Amino acid sequence: MSVASNKQLVLDFYETAFNRKDIDAVAAFIGPEYVQHNPAIGDGLPGLLERLGQLADASPELTVRVTRLIAEGDHVTAHVHAVRAPGQRGVAIMDIFRVAAGKLVEHWDVMQDVPEHSKNPNGMF
Repeated sequence: MSVASNKQLVLDFYETAFNRKDIDAVAAFIGPEYVQHNPAIGDGLPGLLERLGQLADASPELTVRVTRLIAEGDHVTAHVHAVRAPGQRGVAIMDIFRVAAGKLVEHWDVMQDVPEHSKNPNGMF
């Protein structure tokens, strides 16, 4: 798969999983061996589906906006602004996915709350 198709896969995954909250459709994006590095999420597709279900239940108004994608080879890094409810500042997220055979097969992430005040004028996005 090309870098462009890997990037599109990640964009489509975000739209399906987080903005549309179509949990049943998520399995189509995930490879048979999905390695999860976030210690708060179980390994494999079952762990991912459990977490997505929890997010959908706890934050039904959750939206994500991918602000940039960087891809090299089989890795795609997404800089994401996630907002659980309108009016909240949200969370800045860096997700890294490894892609194989057109499926997401590995995931790492780092998250940081968007602060009310910053010591610089640059913003997080």
